[in-house]
Amino acid sequence: MTTYQPRIRDIAHLGSVELFTPTLEETTDFFVRLMSLDEVGRDGESVYLHAWDDYQAWTLKVTRRDRSGIGRTYLRASSPDSLHHRVEALAAAGIAGEWDKTEQAFGPTWLCTDPDGHEFGLYWESEYYRAPADRRPSLKNQAAPFPGRGANVRRLDHVNYLTSDVEANDRFVEGLLKARPTEQIVLDDGARAAVWYSVSDKSYDLVYTSDWTSARGRLHHIAFATDTREDILRAADVFLEAGIHIETGPHKHAIQQTFFLYVWEPGGNRIELCNAGARLLLAPDWPVVSWTMAERAKGQAWGLQTISTFHTHGTPPVD
Repeated sequence: MTTYQPRIRDIAHLGSVELFTPTLEETTDFFVRLMSLDEVGRDGESVYLHAWDDYQAWTLKVTRRDRSGIGRTYLRASSPDSLHHRVEALAAAGIAGEWDKTEQAFGPTWLCTDPDGHEFGLYWESEYYRAPADRRPSLKNQAAPFPGRGANVRRLDHVNYLTSDVEANDRFVEGLLKARPTEQIVLDDGARAAVWYSVSDKSYDLVYTSDWTSARGRLHHIAFATDTREDILRAADVFLEAGIHIETGPHKHAIQQTFFLYVWEPGGNRIELCNAGARLLLAPDWPVVSWTMAERAKGQAWGLQTISTFHTHGTPPVD
């Protein structure tokens, strides 16, 4: 019998994400007009956006680049001591990093990369979102007023990275950041093709999926949570009328049981809308759920078979 080891919860939650796009204004319009985020600031070639139930000053940073893809992922620590514990662990393991104080609304942030080249920023100090006087929410325990437009997404939910080496990144995410794996896909030869990790009480916050191209540092998708399934159905009509490419869904995943819709924003990045995000995992000794290739071949929990581009499309694109 495996001895139970209490979780080290130095990372509180997924904080904010930077997304690269070659079409800055079109991508910004997608998130503001269709996804219902609010623009809260600009800095050079970057636009800062806020989801209405995010307590922090900003949720998504959209930055102009010649190619689409994932920029930096920010993880908020549970306390100042927790931040330094993780930084010490990363440094002791030979992970190169440096302190940065330039990111908007964040205090000192430790910048590093995972073995695949995805950028991370670990921080503790964070400014809370303060709604302008003319946009104060009716409920004082809510960051911003309910937008009542587009998809009405509530918050950032998770990030799914493509990786050239699942196991190397597991040593970074589970071994050093102390995220816990909750579900995984295991190939017939015993190798893991994908792993879902939680840093909170949600069933997953970060996902690493094997990249069929063997490229490094790419993105599969970022996901935003809605309140209900009906919000996602309404969003499908919103995207249809706006000419946004709907890749697949609405269906229900077998893994993690997420009700989902996938679309491509104008810059080419895949965006997921998911119903209230992941399930809660309250069991401190939750066993990792493994899915075989035979089980995965059955497809989704229900809905249509997975479209081929779901396994081939990632950003930045590869030749």
